Amino acid sequence: MRLQTPLIGRRQLTAAALALLSSIGAPAASAADTTPPQRKPDLGDAAAGSYAGDVISDAKGSSKSGVTLTITRIGNNLVRISSDYPRLPVVEVPLTQAMGKIIQQRGDTAFVLDGGQARLDVSFHNEVSWAGSKR
Repeated sequence: MRLQTPLIGRRQLTAAALALLSSIGAPAASAADTTPPQRKPDLGDAAAGSYAGDVISDAKGSSKSGVTLTITRIGNNLVRISSDYPRLPVVEVPLTQAMGKIIQQRGDTAFVLDGGQARLDVSFHNEVSWAGSKR
């Protein structure tokens, strides 16, 4: 004699598991429990945004007004800097905090954000310097 087991769909199994958990007093998972945990904001979040300013120094060219930088958080205390001006390279900068400012942790791109004044100064590879403020 062969025993037949009924086929149970995934939804039925989940409902059955929730019912079993609630009958034994265990906390059941809900749809709200499936959202990923909130992460703590970091320096990348604080620096992220759009900044309007000017190229104030260029070893291979002249200054340029009206240049926009975009700072994007790409990791924990890590940002990517891009711009609407081809002379400025796209770079990734690890951040740290010192004396109330957000600065680069290492590398050859100088990054200084004075959060109190929303002023940003960036020097790319010691060739091109940009200064501006958050929009």
